[in-house]
Amino acid sequence: MAVPKVCVLTGYGINCDDETRFAFEAAGAEARVVHINDIIENRTMLHDFQIFSFPGGFSYGDDTGSGKALANRILNNLRDEFERFLERDTLMLGICNGFQVMVNLGIVPALEKKIGKPQAALMHNQSSRYICRWVDLEVEEKTPSVFLRGIQRLHVPVAHGEGNFYAPEAVLDALEDRKLITLRYAKPDGGRANGEYPFNPNGSMHDIAAICDASGRRMGMMPHPERNIFFTHRDDWTYLREKYAREGKELPEEGEGLAIFKNAVGYYQ
Repeated sequence: MAVPKVCVLTGYGINCDDETRFAFEAAGAEARVVHINDIIENRTMLHDFQIFSFPGGFSYGDDTGSGKALANRILNNLRDEFERFLERDTLMLGICNGFQVMVNLGIVPALEKKIGKPQAALMHNQSSRYICRWVDLEVEEKTPSVFLRGIQRLHVPVAHGEGNFYAPEAVLDALEDRKLITLRYAKPDGGRANGEYPFNPNGSMHDIAAICDASGRRMGMMPHPERNIFFTHRDDWTYLREKYAREGKELPEEGEGLAIFKNAVGYYQ
C-alpha cells in the first residue's frame, strides 16, 4: 500500500501550512512543509512528491491582490518545474489563498491547459468585509474531482476577504458543461444558496465554492476542510452531542473535512 508524499507550501504570510500538513498526515500521508525559497534553490525537489498543496493564509500580505504575488513568484522562478509536476500523475489542492494562487496560475480551471493564463478571479466579497463563518456545501453530481469521491455534503468554515468567484459567461458555461464546478454553497436544509447571504458568504457567481480541472486531479476551494478534521471542530458539536445522546447514537470522531484528504491519499492506494 503506497504512502504518498505531500509537499505543503509555506512562505511569507501563509498561515495554514501546519494544519494542512496535519490533515494530510491524519489521512495517512507523509507530509512535509516546504518554504517556497527552498524549492527555488532546489528545483528538483518537486520530483519527490506526489501531492502538492497550497494552504490558506495571506501570501505576501495580499498587497497586490490575493494570491497574485505568490503566483508571479512561481511563474518567474518555477514555471517549468510546476509544468513537469502537473504532467505527472500527481494531485494538487489549493485552499482559500491557495485557491486564489491556483486561479492566478491558471492551474484551475485550465480550460486551455496552459499554466500562466488565468481564466477566472476571486474578487472582494460583496459585503466588502472579511467573512469568517461556517458554511454548508453541496458536491456537484458527476464531478471528476478525485478529492470529493463518495462525498455529498460538507459543513466547513470559510475565512476570507476575497472569495467572490467571478468568470466571464463563456468560462462559466464551460465550467457548467464540463462539470468542473465541484462544490457550491448551500442552505443547511438542502438546496443551493442561490446567492443568498449568509449561505453564499461572498456573492460567488453560480454559488461556486470550488472548481477543478478536467482531470479532476487539481482542485481549488475557498472553504477550509483542514479546520474540520475532528467532529469536535464543528461549530455545533455540543448541540449535536446532546442530540445524538438523546437519539442513542454514537458520537463520531472524524470531521467531514478529513474525507477530502483521505480521498487524496486513497488515490495512490
